[in-house]
Amino acid sequence: MSFSVVIPARYASSRFPGKPLADLAGKPMLQHVYERACESEAVRVIIATDDERIAHVARNFGAEVCMTSDDHPSGTDRLQEVVHKLGFYADDIVVNVQGDEPLIPPRIINQVAHNLMALPMAGIATLSEPIETVDTLVNPNVVKVVTDHQGMALYFSRAPIPWPRDSFMSEVGRSTMPEGFSWQRHIGLYAYRVKLLNDFVRWLPAPLEQTECLEQLRALWNGVGIHVDAADETPPAGVDTPEDLERIRQLLVLK
Repeated sequence: MSFSVVIPARYASSRFPGKPLADLAGKPMLQHVYERACESEAVRVIIATDDERIAHVARNFGAEVCMTSDDHPSGTDRLQEVVHKLGFYADDIVVNVQGDEPLIPPRIINQVAHNLMALPMAGIATLSEPIETVDTLVNPNVVKVVTDHQGMALYFSRAPIPWPRDSFMSEVGRSTMPEGFSWQRHIGLYAYRVKLLNDFVRWLPAPLEQTECLEQLRALWNGVGIHVDAADETPPAGVDTPEDLERIRQLLVLK
């Protein structure tokens, strides 16, 4: 069974306007993401954008482009517009690769796609990595995930879950990672079945989703199985700011 990749790319950004077109080692950052996705086993790689400047640059480096609306409330809604416009079938699998991850390993794109193919009970597949410091565990910008014994998500949260009650009873206990459990950080790479995308955009935002500001909770709220696997390779952090872009430049120099 094959899969496709869709790369959403928006020009507008409060912290970094024009981010997808920022120069990175002589290429637009978006081109690095596209080339990484093309190194995966995807049969089709599509850039989804609402901005003609991005579309023009993407077409120039050979990418397929799908123009989308500029008023989508979430990235999932944008993805669904793409599969609807391009006539994807309900059982097709699409991997959503963010346009600000120029060093994403192709290996993990394949991983989420193959995991979803192997699990008919799941509508979504995603990844995680171990949390190794207390600072990361308690950081609300780091999304945590807990699963059952089959790797199916029980919950995603910005809070430390599960809460290590005995270890965190004292200030001393909160200074080191507690033992006895492998806390996991969610990695925001998703594979979807198209049927799930079509259902998702018809559902109202869920109370859990609105409280945590995590749209994957809308899927859990509506009974969708989300499979979470340990990432075969940890992706470097993406680019949110010009400072992040400089960090990626330095990593490319070292390669």
